[in-house]
Amino acid sequence: MAPRQPKHPEPESAPVRVIRRRRRRSDKPIKVTDDWPDMVPISDLEVRLVEAFFGDLLDELFGPIP
Repeated sequence: MAPRQPKHPEPESAPVRVIRRRRRRSDKPIKVTDDWPDMVPISDLEVRLVEAFFGDLLDELFGPIP
């Protein structure tokens, strides 16, 4: 069975459009606020997910858990 061809194939040499945006200029300093509470609750599931996905990297950065 032959693979399906797209209904509207794009030409191989389609022109690329570059969109440029103007940079906003402001002399005002950026105001940063910290409205997080001192203690942020984290569930056991969230800790497990972080350990599962970033455990090797965290061990590499901070060393293994004693």
